[in-house]
Amino acid sequence: MDQAEFDKFAEEYRALHAANIRFSGESPEYFAEYKVRDVASYLSRRGLGATRILDFGSGICSSLPHFRKYLPHAAVTCLDVSLASLDLGVRRFQGEAEFRCFDGVNIPFGDGEFDTAFAAGVFHHIEEKEHVRLFRELRRILTPGGHFFLFEHNPLNPLTVHAVRTCALDENAHLLRHSILRTRLEAAGFLIADCRFRVFFPNVLKLLRPLEAALSWCPLGAQYLLIASK
Repeated sequence: MDQAEFDKFAEEYRALHAANIRFSGESPEYFAEYKVRDVASYLSRRGLGATRILDFGSGICSSLPHFRKYLPHAAVTCLDVSLASLDLGVRRFQGEAEFRCFDGVNIPFGDGEFDTAFAAGVFHHIEEKEHVRLFRELRRILTPGGHFFLFEHNPLNPLTVHAVRTCALDENAHLLRHSILRTRLEAAGFLIADCRFRVFFPNVLKLLRPLEAALSWCPLGAQYLLIASK
């Protein structure tokens, strides 16, 4: 991960993101919220809580208000390589989380400090040779039985591919099939609890969104979620 690459986009990140996804009819907040809602729903259905959450690759911390909404009692740490992005997150949400910079190599926390880890659209920005090592780091900082929620763009969805190819934020991105990341998570020692495909209908077809739960097996959703446990 290159700090400078993300620093240069920090101030204009939301505007660029919004312009890039305008065909969906939704705002960046919609996409940030559904991910956190999925996490909270998964934990709730299993009678689990989240007391300490690591938002790995948090960027400008867009997920934070949704963590506060859906998991209000959890302590959240936003971790990123981009100081400019974290500074913007602090200005937006000061006092609502811990904000820490990451050197791109070692996660600066001890073993078992978090029960939940979360990464949304992060690993397509990271060199593939680094994936397993970073997954091992994420596993290390989780408590036994802790969960890692990994959201990524789906390269099997043509609209997603178009959005990434035309986005300045993703100029060095490499989209990854779910099967590749699943294999790498398992190589790092994780157990795969679930794989779901998400985001099938744009806003103009939002009345069909209740059907998405039944389509989570279909590998054509715009994004996907891998849930891994320690």
